[in-house]
Amino acid sequence: MEFRRRALLFFMVILTLMAKSNGGKIAIYWGQNGNEDTLAGTCASGNFQIVILAFLAVFGNGQTPQLNLAGHCDPFSNGCIRLSSEIKSCQAKGIKVILSIGGGAGSYFLSSDDDARKVALYLWNNYLGGHSASRPLGNAVLDGVDFDIEGGTNQHWDVLARSLLKFGAQNGRKVFITAAPQCPFPDAWIGNALTTGLFDFVWVQFYNNAPCQFSGDGSNLFDAWKQWTSTIPHAQIFLGLPAAPAAAGSGFIPASVLKSKVLPIIKHSAKYGGVMLWSKFYDEQTGYSSSIKHNV
Repeated sequence: MEFRRRALLFFMVILTLMAKSNGGKIAIYWGQNGNEDTLAGTCASGNFQIVILAFLAVFGNGQTPQLNLAGHCDPFSNGCIRLSSEIKSCQAKGIKVILSIGGGAGSYFLSSDDDARKVALYLWNNYLGGHSASRPLGNAVLDGVDFDIEGGTNQHWDVLARSLLKFGAQNGRKVFITAAPQCPFPDAWIGNALTTGLFDFVWVQFYNNAPCQFSGDGSNLFDAWKQWTSTIPHAQIFLGLPAAPAAAGSGFIPASVLKSKVLPIIKHSAKYGGVMLWSKFYDEQTGYSSSIKHNV
């Protein structure tokens, strides 16, 4: 009897350990509304572990790259250089600051593998660990590059990612490679690149996509989540959500529903990375990150 009791206790401990959920991070997009808090203030809130600067909206195919941070600063008059000290203050708190390339309204196109390598060199010299006389954000060294690709081409993104990682490796610096695909699997634009195992974090947009965003009992979201976490190698997968109903056409999940019905399920995945929010401006309207941060 004693042996059976101990065996049962051991089995219950194993089940408990297997069921233990994983802790995650909150990533947030910043930069597309001049009325949102400053970058320094965003990092000082204590709510975020990753801040994504949006967007480098023009690049590739011979175009002059252009940074667009909406009303925050004017890169054409070197007005965004002042953000350098704010970026450093974020990083001093252990927060990763990442540049997002692409977006929903940009002009970008990779015409060839060679074009991808040229874009990688530009990003390395102007935003990462390289050197340039015209760094739009000053001498702050960003932690990585986010691929928010919603147009242009579905080719050569793996070459861009590989080239960025090569620059980092050659200079002893970790470059984080992240992506923001749509939740229908596979993503139409960077689906192929995501299978390479080059990406560290993938924040899947579970909004503006009726087939896989949360509705009813959430089975459609859970099915899509399972597909993403079981198929994409190496990367941590984040649940990408709008921080307010107005932040997207559809897909907003009230914080109470997220905490009670969604997070308890998806956190059991070993690939769970956390939650990504669009965006800081909308988060300020709802206090969404504050209400979920202890549950993520």
